[in-house]
Amino acid sequence: MMAGGLPFYVVIPARFASTRFPGKVLVNIHGKPMIQHVYERAVASGAKAVWVATDDARVEEAAAAFGAQVCMTSPEHQSGSDRLAETAEKLGWADDEIVINVQGDEPLLPPANIAQVAENIARYSVNMATLYTRIESDSDVANTNLVKVVTDRNGYALYFSRSVIPHRRDSESDVPVYYRHIGIYGFRVGYLKRFSVLEQAPLERIEKLEQLRALWHGERIHVAQARQEPGPGVDTREDLEKLLRNYTAKALENY
Repeated sequence: MMAGGLPFYVVIPARFASTRFPGKVLVNIHGKPMIQHVYERAVASGAKAVWVATDDARVEEAAAAFGAQVCMTSPEHQSGSDRLAETAEKLGWADDEIVINVQGDEPLLPPANIAQVAENIARYSVNMATLYTRIESDSDVANTNLVKVVTDRNGYALYFSRSVIPHRRDSESDVPVYYRHIGIYGFRVGYLKRFSVLEQAPLERIEKLEQLRALWHGERIHVAQARQEPGPGVDTREDLEKLLRNYTAKALENY
């Protein structure tokens, strides 16, 4: 029930009204709604409890049908972390508890990666942590749906962007290594509560990346290479069609 003896919670923010793909958390993937695939991976991570946080009765009904605990949250939230903070407040979690935000559109997120984020919060004594993987193709580097991250020498985030970072100015420069940020965050609950009421950063509003709020206000975010390579997330209908083509039900279950 724990990652290396470390207890943690998982919350899956699940908004029905996704801008790019409305209703995507409930799309059918080989006989199960996508949110169920994500939930089962979160349970397998060793979390002491997994909650689905939503503002939509359709998501609540679907999640309850496969046995998930559901926390109904405000429809006014602008980000998943804001929904997470309300869940932690409602459930009375202590400030020193660790909670992992697992996005509801990551049906191929390895459970080991969820546990890794919790372990890194404790290991590096930070309030916030996340993961990355290497980007291997030029098309992925240019894809604005894939968020890139650069870090300092100790693994703390310098910046996240939908743009190509770092930019290679000329042909004589070293060929950069590009890192894709995986959409998973870990928080200490006390910091999560503070984070949710911080003023949004201008960069956050421009890039539509909530982690930039933390950097803007001076918080360190630890970023580690993921223990296992995650499968593709589902940002668009095209992503869903590609996933269904490339992964059978058995392949998805055994990934």
